Amino acid sequence: MNKFNSRLGFILTAVGSAVGMANVWGFPYKLQEGGLFFLIVYIFFIGLFSYVGLSSEFAIGRIAETGTIGSYEKAFASKGKNPKLGTAISILPLIGLVLLTIGYAVVVAYIMKALFDSLTGTLMTSDVASWYEDLTNTKYSVGIFHLLVIILTLVNCLGSAKTLEKSSKFMMPAFFILFIVIAIKILTLPNALEGYRYMFRIDKSQIRIGTVVSAMGQAFFSLSITGSAMMICGAYLHKDEDIVYSSKMTGLLDTIAALVAALVMIPSVIVFYMDQAGGPGLLFQVLPTILQNIEGGRLFAIILYLAVLFAGISSLQIMFEVVVESLDYKFDRLNRKLVLYVLAIFVFIVGLNIEKISQWGPFMDIISIYIIPIGAMIGAVTWFFILDKKTLMDEINMGAGKTYGETWYKIGKYLYTPLVIVICILTILM
Repeated sequence: MNKFNSRLGFILTAVGSAVGMANVWGFPYKLQEGGLFFLIVYIFFIGLFSYVGLSSEFAIGRIAETGTIGSYEKAFASKGKNPKLGTAISILPLIGLVLLTIGYAVVVAYIMKALFDSLTGTLMTSDVASWYEDLTNTKYSVGIFHLLVIILTLVNCLGSAKTLEKSSKFMMPAFFILFIVIAIKILTLPNALEGYRYMFRIDKSQIRIGTVVSAMGQAFFSLSITGSAMMICGAYLHKDEDIVYSSKMTGLLDTIAALVAALVMIPSVIVFYMDQAGGPGLLFQVLPTILQNIEGGRLFAIILYLAVLFAGISSLQIMFEVVVESLDYKFDRLNRKLVLYVLAIFVFIVGLNIEKISQWGPFMDIISIYIIPIGAMIGAVTWFFILDKKTLMDEINMGAGKTYGETWYKIGKYLYTPLVIVICILTILM
């Protein structure tokens, strides 16, 4: 099996999987609402989930040396249980990831359309409300861009770990650099400092359980701990690499990405007296309005949407890789490239018919509210209650710079796993 050539390549690939819309339009919205208290709680949960949640998914991936199906089979087999049970429960997380891939490709197509219109100047001269309406409520409005997104993702997956690593080494640094350039520009705007003060304010009304739940859920989704995605990164990791260290670095870089996005979004909204917004409205309504009203707005629109496009493609290529590797493991006579092509065609055709936000929105709600949290819960319970403890701990300590023992395991089993279950229940109920 192909392996990553370096620790940096692995970390950037994992960050590429984690960094996405949760960072760009979810985190800024919630930070704007919750202030410094939200940020402190968020950082605590990012640290916890990276330390045990992300590292456990990397570990089982490296144990199994494959994707979702093989990882669950190995977990069950480690305790002498029937691997077919692992196959059965792996289906929901894997299906959830396939559906997420379909929906995610649509929003990346929106981003590519926004980038194209920034390049041509159309975005700078259009009425934003009309442009957004055409973008999100016209059938097949982004069809050609949708196809280009699928092709780019496909190309990045053809070489398995090698192309994933090469593309991530380019796209992730580019994402950070481009967003930092925009953040510096925003800093020069009148009253931008007021936006930063607002970001980091202590709002006593937000010191409540609702903010804690919001921060916990945001941290969880931001790291892409889905019970299916991150195992593939571990599968391509060499045995001499420190899993926990790499997990912590992934969490740190993911947090920096979210903060850099917030440093762009929140001061912009404050400076131009825009309404607080999250989701597609922030990226495709609020920001175009702001960009039309700043000097050099067209250039900064190009930079912004290019950066977000890099993040989107990076996430998509990991999603593709997980599905292909899982099927390749289960049906070893399949041709890898053929499976990639079939998956790409399937994702494109289904996605093409839900491009309107009235269809895409409910589709993504079902996935993010029900399927993904349940899949993550299945994963956490499997790694800490079914997978053999010694097998897991041996893998965690293989290549580690320090020895992890009972404390690490108990945090995972008695703190992390119950929190995942709580997140799943709260997400469904709320």
